[in-house]
Amino acid sequence: MILQIFTLLGALGMFLYGMNLMSEGLQKAAGDRLRRFLEAMTSNRFKSVATGLTITSIIQSSSATTVMVVGFVNAGLLALNQAIGVIMGANIGTTVTAWLISLLGFKADISILAVPLMALGFVMSISKNERYKNISECVIGFSLLFIGLSLMKESVPDLKETPEVLSFIQGWTEHGFGSVIIFMLFGTVLTLVLQSSSATMALTLIMMSMGWIPFHMGAAMVLGENIGTTITANIAAAVANPNAKRAALAHTLFNVFGVIWALILFKPFTALIGTIIAAMGYPNPAELDYTGTIEATSPESTSMLYGLSMFHTLFNTFNTCILIWFIPQLAAIVTSVIKGKQNKEEDAFRLKFISGGHTSTAELSISQAQKEIEHFAQISRNGLGYIRSAIHATKGSEFEEYRQKLVKYEEIADRIEFEIASFLKDLPQESVSEETRENINAMYKIVNELESLGDSGEAISRILTRRNMHNTTFSAENIRNIDSLINLVDKAYEIMIENLKNEKVSMLGLKKAIDCEIQINDLRNLLREEEISSIEKGGTNYLGSVYYMDVISEIERMGDFIINISQALEKK
Repeated sequence: MILQIFTLLGALGMFLYGMNLMSEGLQKAAGDRLRRFLEAMTSNRFKSVATGLTITSIIQSSSATTVMVVGFVNAGLLALNQAIGVIMGANIGTTVTAWLISLLGFKADISILAVPLMALGFVMSISKNERYKNISECVIGFSLLFIGLSLMKESVPDLKETPEVLSFIQGWTEHGFGSVIIFMLFGTVLTLVLQSSSATMALTLIMMSMGWIPFHMGAAMVLGENIGTTITANIAAAVANPNAKRAALAHTLFNVFGVIWALILFKPFTALIGTIIAAMGYPNPAELDYTGTIEATSPESTSMLYGLSMFHTLFNTFNTCILIWFIPQLAAIVTSVIKGKQNKEEDAFRLKFISGGHTSTAELSISQAQKEIEHFAQISRNGLGYIRSAIHATKGSEFEEYRQKLVKYEEIADRIEFEIASFLKDLPQESVSEETRENINAMYKIVNELESLGDSGEAISRILTRRNMHNTTFSAENIRNIDSLINLVDKAYEIMIENLKNEKVSMLGLKKAIDCEIQINDLRNLLREEEISSIEKGGTNYLGSVYYMDVISEIERMGDFIINISQALEKK
């Protein structure tokens, strides 16, 4: 008996691993196209629902879709109303898993084909073609999923040999409507523990097909699974911005509302499912006598499997059809529950778009890092304004205010670089495509260059501090020249940020960046030559000229860091 329990746990682990591997393989094979599809196909509520349904049907994981949606809301790529629609569609899309298990895992012994499929997957995995390698993960994951399902069925105790199990379960089924609540809570807890509604659904189908529980109790477990599955998105949103938390809460409210009406109409709803299955030529699952003697291959077992899958599909479809008309109201409710933070200056320097929960959707987490880098670039550009103000400051207290801000910006740049780099480092490299790995490498270089821009601002503050200590100043002409150079660097910033928003720099965008860098270099050279000539003629204070040339050299270096970013984008 103990060995049987460990076999069941091992089979469940194989099922979950196969599900994750298949989902990751599909995400990597789809790669950037899947992300762009989500961004493009959410212009209205119906498209949002269709998008969530399509993506979840493809990657076979509603948890992956909802975590991805929370990340996209956090990254500003999806509005809250759009995200709610996608989540609704994901709830329908996840029902495909139950149908796959019912049609292939029980009616046909797909595990017979699983081993040959794994051989095919291995052959594809040694291919040099990246796409074939990704598809191989999907094939192997599919095989492991159904081998795990087959082992689970075999390791479940035979009720003829261990009737005490049935007696234990029957004790839960003898409380009328209270039994429905008990099994709903059981389904919720089991999904919370397994972190996979698909795994809980598989266990429910096995228990029901083998006569452990009646159809009504299996339906109650499905309702619980729909509540339990929302925990994944809420975990992902725990460290995200308010809008992402609202999307996760909307997922919970959507499913809880559905469970409430399904419980109120539980008997007529299950009767409707029974009528539909009976119309398909199978026994009515709502009327079957549950004695624990159902054969796994009998019409009664098939009726139960199809009935539960149909219940799962129609529950989520009806729930979506009801609530799709109330998306604005649902958004208003979650917005009123989760208030936005007050705008404080310090908040502008924290990560806005990166949140936890990217591990299940590594291929799709790149958007969060991309938006965070754009935010980092804008913060860096704001620092250029403080450089200008520090140079123009005439009073010691005024200069000290801007000097401290430049020091603070350098610390902020260090912190943001570290946090973005850590986020990218934590992405499992084996879970992303080759193209995405190249993008990640480019992002490492970009955040390093942005951090260097913060160093330049702090370096200029040190130059100006030494200048003040020696009681020297810049002439009005020096300041005008520095302003001209800063204006060119600000223009370079503008071009660089525009290139970052396009993710992959265009030839025109790169040409603009290069032209601006040439202008910065030419002006720096001209200003240096003019100042050296003035020194030779004895027309300037030598020490003041040294600090002046140090400042323009450091500002020109900022132009170098900026062009490096556009060139890194070219390699993405």
